[in-house]
Order: sequence, then C-alpha cells, then structure tokens
Amino acid sequence: MPNWGYILIIILVCYLVASISLYYLQEYFIFKPEKLDKDFQFHYNNQITEEYNLETRDGAVINGLHFKVKNPKGVVLYLKGNSKSIRGWGKFAVDFTRHQYEVIMVDYRGFGKSTGRRSFKAIKRDLQFVYDKIREKVDEKYIIVYGRSMGSGFATKLASINSPKMLILDAPYYSLSKVAGKFIPFMPISLIMRYPIPTYKWLKYVNCPIHIIHGTQDKLIPFSSSIKLSKIKPKLTRLYTVIGGGHKNLNNFESYHKMLGEIINSKVKKINLSNTSIGIKHSEKKVNVQT
Repeated sequence: MPNWGYILIIILVCYLVASISLYYLQEYFIFKPEKLDKDFQFHYNNQITEEYNLETRDGAVINGLHFKVKNPKGVVLYLKGNSKSIRGWGKFAVDFTRHQYEVIMVDYRGFGKSTGRRSFKAIKRDLQFVYDKIREKVDEKYIIVYGRSMGSGFATKLASINSPKMLILDAPYYSLSKVAGKFIPFMPISLIMRYPIPTYKWLKYVNCPIHIIHGTQDKLIPFSSSIKLSKIKPKLTRLYTVIGGGHKNLNNFESYHKMLGEIINSKVKKINLSNTSIGIKHSEKKVNVQT
C-alpha cells in the first residue's frame, strides 16, 4: 500500500521546484532577443535613418533608430514585441513615414545593440527616459505612442503617466500574467511573474484617445482581450477589427493599413449629441379595442 503522505511531499517539492525555476527562468520564455554587433549597419530602402545610443543612469546603453521625413506631422514612438531586434522591426516604419510621421524605435535591454541588466522596473524606466528625450524636441500633442504585442503594455504605461496625442495598441494583452496563465494554469502565476505587465490597470489612467487593432484569428493573444480592454475607457477607445488577421500578419492585410491611416490622420471632433437619436424614446400609440 503506497505511503500517500510521502507521495504528497514529493509532489509538493516538485511543484515548489517548478515554481522557483519558472521565477528565475521566465525571461527565456518571455524574451526572444536577437543580439547585434556594435559595428552592425542598419539599412532600409527609401528611408532616412539615424542611429543613436542613450546611456541610462545605471550605465546601460539603449540603442535606437530615428526614421526621418521632411516636414513631419509628428513622431511615433514604436514599442516592438518580445522577439528579434529593431533590425527586423524597422521595416514597419514605412507604415508611418508614408503619412509624414517620423518614427523612433528602440531595442530593450539585451536586444540588438542595447546593453544592461534587464528587469521590469528597468524597462519602464528606460522607456520613460526615451520619451523624455523625444519630449525635449517635440511637443506631446505631436507624439503618438504605438505598442505592438508585448510592447502594448509598456506603451500603455507610458500613456498613463504622460500626455501623448494618442495611444495605439496592436494585438494587446489584458495582462501578461493572463497570457502566461493560459499556458500554465496550474502554476501560481500571480506570485512568480516578474513581468506581469498589467495593461488593464494602466489603461484606467490613460486620458488620450485610445485605438486598439486586433486580428480575429490571433491564436496567441485572443481578440477577446481587446474587447475587454476596450470597455475600460469606452469614451476614449475605438476598437478596430482585422477580419482573419493573426498575431504576426496584420501588416499583410489591406484593411490594417486603411485603419492605421485613418487613425493617425484623424482629428478629434466633438459631437453635439443633442441632435442625435440618443435619448429619444419611441412613441406608443394606444389602440382602442372594441368588445
């Protein structure tokens, strides 16, 4: 007859070891960086680019690219996803420069040419540092913060403590903890997640227009997450649906580019609701029934 107490102890020890391992090793699952040599040269056809390096207060170096245009309407701070480096992500800058918006892209610590010890706090601090540098030269009313996938959470954080022109979220998650819980529901996610990235909490404090773009066939971050996010600040939020879009291919859909053009070129207009159908009640006619 098995010793159930002994078996239970083994199970608990294994569970504890697995939890501790996930706590310390989760960066290998969350981040998929591509590292570049210091002398690597960025090049994009028909794009004017300038590379820069920003040194942080703890000695890290944040490497980035500035995609320039003549007579810019504003600047887009583009926060990329969790993989590769800006070498590959730079190809998306054209989606904004074609509308006369300059683009700033940066690599997180440990990505591309960026250095420094990565942590949740450090990334948030680095991105605010970058935002401040942009704000020194560009009025906030001309700054658009764009967050793609993992970058959507950090973009929301920036918008919650600053006053950009607008916030655009591309395939955002409700929280990274929720995404992790989907794959390992049996683990104590709330206790072991070092990068919870609670987009939904930060979104409550965003006071600029919020635009959310999501594909209906996204298998990694379900479309339902954007529906939930859109309900947090409904008066400021518009949800754009890319029918059939997945997690990594929205740029292959014509509808995505139409939506993006509409968003970044839109002007906020106040609507006079007094002459709309809001509040109008249907009149009811009484029917006389003869007996």
